[in-house]
Amino acid sequence: MDKKIPLHIAFIMDGNGRWAKNKNMPRNYGHEAGAKTVEKVIKKARELGVKYITLFAFSTENWSRPQREIDSLMKLLSKTLARYNKDSKKNNTRLIISGRREKLPENILKDIDNVVESTKNNTAITVNLALNYGARQEITDAIKKLVSQGKKEITEQDISACMYQPGIPDPDLIIRTSGEKRISNFLLWQSAYSEFYFTPVLWPDFDGAELEKAVTEFQARIRRYGGI
Repeated sequence: MDKKIPLHIAFIMDGNGRWAKNKNMPRNYGHEAGAKTVEKVIKKARELGVKYITLFAFSTENWSRPQREIDSLMKLLSKTLARYNKDSKKNNTRLIISGRREKLPENILKDIDNVVESTKNNTAITVNLALNYGARQEITDAIKKLVSQGKKEITEQDISACMYQPGIPDPDLIIRTSGEKRISNFLLWQSAYSEFYFTPVLWPDFDGAELEKAVTEFQARIRRYGGI
C-alpha cells in the first residue's frame, strides 16, 4: 500500500446490536465484540501510518436507549479504558475526547481524565473518542463560546478554533459500517471535504483487511476540494 495514506480516519461504528441478534445473543454481546474490533482497527491504522482516528462511541441521542443498555455500555467503556491505559505505552497511542462531559458518570470521567493524562506524550497515533457527542451540539457550543468572548464578527476559522478538538486535522475518510448511509450527527463541520466509505460489514466483523479495502478505495479517489 504505497499510495497516500489518509492522515485522519473517522468511524461510525454501526451494527453491534444486529450482529448480536443474528447470533441470537443479547445486544451487550455485540457491544463487547465491537470493543475488540476497536483494538484491531487501532492496531491496523497504526501499522498503515494513519496518525489520527476518531471513533463515534456514544452519541448525545444514545441516552434515549434503555437504561439497562446504557449501564452496560458504561461498564464496558470503563473496562476498555483501563485496558487501553495499560497498553498505551507499549502501543505509543494517545487518547483524546470529543463531547460534552455532563451526564457522563463520575467514574467514567475519572477514567477518561486518567487515560488522557497518562497518554498525552504518546506519538504513534491519536485516538479521538467521540463520547456523549453530537455534531450540532458541538457547533452550538462553539458559537456559544465565541459569543461569550464578545465576538461580533465570526469567521469559519473562529468556529473551527472552538471545536472540541481544534488541534487535529479534519478527517480525510469517514467509514460507516453495517450498510447504513447517513452521517447521524457526526462531525458535520469537519466533514465538509471528507471522503465517505459505506460498507455492509457489521462493526464486530470489521477488521484490518476491511480497513485496507477502505483505504485502497480512498486512494483511488480524486479530491478536488471544489476545484477542477
